Amino acid sequence: MAVAVALWSLEVKPGVSALIEPPADLRITNVALGDEVADTTGRTSVRLVYRTPGAGQDSEEEDEDEDEEEEKMEGENVTSTILCSLSCGRIEQATVNIVLNEDSEYVVEVVGKNTVYLTGNYIDQRSPDQDPFSDEEEDFDLQDVSSDVEIDPAELDGMSDEDRFEEVVEDEPKVEQPSKKRPRESDVMETDGPKASKSEKKKKQKGTDGQAVEPPAEKTTEKSKKDKKDKKDKKDKGKDKEEGDAGKKGDAKVLQGGVKIADTTVGTGPQAKRGNTVGMRYIGKLENGKEFDKNTKGSPFKFRLGAGEVIKGWDVGIAGMQVGGERILTIPAAMGYGKKKMPGIPANSTLIFEVKLLEIK
Repeated sequence: MAVAVALWSLEVKPGVSALIEPPADLRITNVALGDEVADTTGRTSVRLVYRTPGAGQDSEEEDEDEDEEEEKMEGENVTSTILCSLSCGRIEQATVNIVLNEDSEYVVEVVGKNTVYLTGNYIDQRSPDQDPFSDEEEDFDLQDVSSDVEIDPAELDGMSDEDRFEEVVEDEPKVEQPSKKRPRESDVMETDGPKASKSEKKKKQKGTDGQAVEPPAEKTTEKSKKDKKDKKDKKDKGKDKEEGDAGKKGDAKVLQGGVKIADTTVGTGPQAKRGNTVGMRYIGKLENGKEFDKNTKGSPFKFRLGAGEVIKGWDVGIAGMQVGGERILTIPAAMGYGKKKMPGIPANSTLIFEVKLLEIK
């Protein structure tokens, strides 16, 4: 599926050939006359000259003028076609649907006396084998996304998996300390010497009814068990509190496709869910800190969450944010633009977005 990425337009004047070498796949959608026409009775045709598969590559320098560029298109495997014909007052614009492949050469010429204007958009039409997640959701574009948040790239480089996960250390077994209580008289008699006879020992271990009496030392053991349990409960409560606090601000998480999120401010408004239309601010940067896009003032960028209107990393990373919240998204190439190079974005780029959720509709 082809996804629109950026707007494109071209003015072509009579007698002047226009060379097109698109940096990305380009789809032309409309051809129209201008607001002023030189010939109100004649017909103006638009011709496209292109090289068919199997043509060799030319080696001319990039700074050649337009005449030299036209010579590059001459020779074998070069053909032409008419995109449309326009007449003033009858047919002043025509809808077309033609895709020009990236890094290829095309020449547009006007046959007639009127200037024409071509309009279209760059597209992303990557195949499923280039994106392992293409079977789950549609590809989506993120050309108009932004945030008020400003984060130093050095702080992002310092983030690591070890910082995001708390190491759990199990409690060491407690060694029971010897009781400081004074020993029973019967114990003293048994350990201090052979003065007490066996019958006397038995008498001291029985009550008046002849039943055996539980030694008081066992009560001490039960008390120490109770103390240990109380201490363990307090520790467990402390751990629960620490784990709860860790899930609020600044806790980094790894989501589907390797998308990393870290909340710098937790919002207090409604939570963004699939199907919601959200209004966003954002700043988009590469890993080296170079900024390639932003929306920090004016109308916020709006899109429907989960509908394939933006790149996958956004649909995954924005879900769950609350209005007023700010978040850092680190999006691997597979969840961004993959192997496609975009204006300001090299192929296979990891993208970093600082985003803020302004509204949900």
